[in-house]
Amino acid sequence: MGFVKSRLSFMMFLQYAVWGLWLPVLARYLQASVDDGGLGFSTGQVATILGVASACGALTAPFIGGQLADRYISAEKLLALLLLLGGIVKFFTAYQTSFTMWLVLSVVYSVLYQPTLALTNSLTFAHVNNPDKYFPLVRVWGAIGWIAASWVFSMVWLLTDMSPATLPPFFTGTEIADVTNRLVDALKFSGGLSVLYAGFCFLLPRTPPNRENVEALAFVKAFALLKKPSFAVLMAACLPISIIHQAYFVQTGPYFSEVLSMQDSYIGPAMTIGQFAEILVMVALGFILLRFGFRTTIAIGCAAYFLRFAIFGTVDLPVPLIVSSQALHGVSYACFFVSVYMYTDRLAPPDIRHSAQTVVSIILIGVGPILSSPFLTILGRIFLPEDGPNNYAGFWYTMAGIALITTVAFVTFFRDETTGGGDE
Repeated sequence: MGFVKSRLSFMMFLQYAVWGLWLPVLARYLQASVDDGGLGFSTGQVATILGVASACGALTAPFIGGQLADRYISAEKLLALLLLLGGIVKFFTAYQTSFTMWLVLSVVYSVLYQPTLALTNSLTFAHVNNPDKYFPLVRVWGAIGWIAASWVFSMVWLLTDMSPATLPPFFTGTEIADVTNRLVDALKFSGGLSVLYAGFCFLLPRTPPNRENVEALAFVKAFALLKKPSFAVLMAACLPISIIHQAYFVQTGPYFSEVLSMQDSYIGPAMTIGQFAEILVMVALGFILLRFGFRTTIAIGCAAYFLRFAIFGTVDLPVPLIVSSQALHGVSYACFFVSVYMYTDRLAPPDIRHSAQTVVSIILIGVGPILSSPFLTILGRIFLPEDGPNNYAGFWYTMAGIALITTVAFVTFFRDETTGGGDE
């Protein structure tokens, strides 16, 4: 079991290193002006790229990931194939300059990558005893991988003359001359790492599909989980949370650059403060769930979104405090996202667990992000106009308000329908 958990942990490390390499810095690169080395896309265009791509990936995941892994092909082999193709697409995307090509290739990449998120979750659940205790300890390596990718890219590729610093991200150095333009290299490294990760997948424990005495269409049975009141309420809470979660990745990089005057090479590492906190919370998540149950734990995750965005909105606070408040991102992600996946695994029958995870992904990284595109476009015109002063306070306070309303509604209506929930 120890060797199996080690392989699963390294799988999570690579899974989120591939993602963490490019996502924190992408918005800054796309929105920076051409003269500054970026592509000059608007907030709405960036939200469209991320939102439409994420939605297409999540909406096709039950068929590409869940259905195939539950019924036709071993999960580890499917994971390898998707990562290989996705790595090639991501590398090619780095050389594009038009909005249309970025949108198309981002959609293709998302269709290939998004199913891998659910596959790594369900693959882990299939091979660990006592998932409530051990899944967080395996999944925490995803946060470590995200941190490692973000920091190494900045330290090795964007800075020279490195030295320690007392403020986040706790190091300083001299930026290379074309630093903004070189942010796009994160996509190239991500593509290469994805190909290497695909090779590692053949060392993962074999996870064959379930073909005996089961319905042919696993995703149909998985969607039937929405008939359960607790799952329906959970998915209803996932929708607004996924929208404001998307806003964090669309606008934090530009916010750090424009308002906090943070250098481009620091944005990615500074945003990993959330992953450092995520590691601590993830290690304790098994105990937290045992002590407080799913309802309280998930509510804590919702409330952390509210507090973090409220601090972001108070733009006259000390810069180190605002940057350090990203530690709440770790609380929100571990207590909300990871707990949602764990609750789904506990609620779903064994023969549809791959598909059940993709149903969650449809909301968290599909419907929510696609709705965030027009939503953030409207907010961008109101609070962040291209031809006027930016009102980041209004933007972040709007996110905080959504988080607060979601927290109250979830606590009011959610009731755990699994055994040992600890809430009632």
